[in-house]
Amino acid sequence: MTKLTLTLSALYLALVGLALMFFPIQFGRDAVPTDAAPELLALLRLLGGPFLGIAMLNWLSRNAEPSTLRVVLLANIVGFGAVAANDVWGVVSGEA
Repeated sequence: MTKLTLTLSALYLALVGLALMFFPIQFGRDAVPTDAAPELLALLRLLGGPFLGIAMLNWLSRNAEPSTLRVVLLANIVGFGAVAANDVWGVVSGEA
């Protein structure tokens, strides 16, 4: 189950990272204006890099030893838990 989770997350994160880097306006549909400032597009492209890095980490870790898997899974839980908490805050506060 862990291998499947890491494989699927690696593929998903790679797609998100590539989309942010190469198609930021289309990826941010209804959130990014079609006439977005170059600084916003640069920021979105910049965010694509860490997604690709995490995708590679997950891909290469999918067959790792349990001690290594624990570290990778904990890092994913902390990182994506923070993202989820931010999303929940945005919805609850009405800022999203």
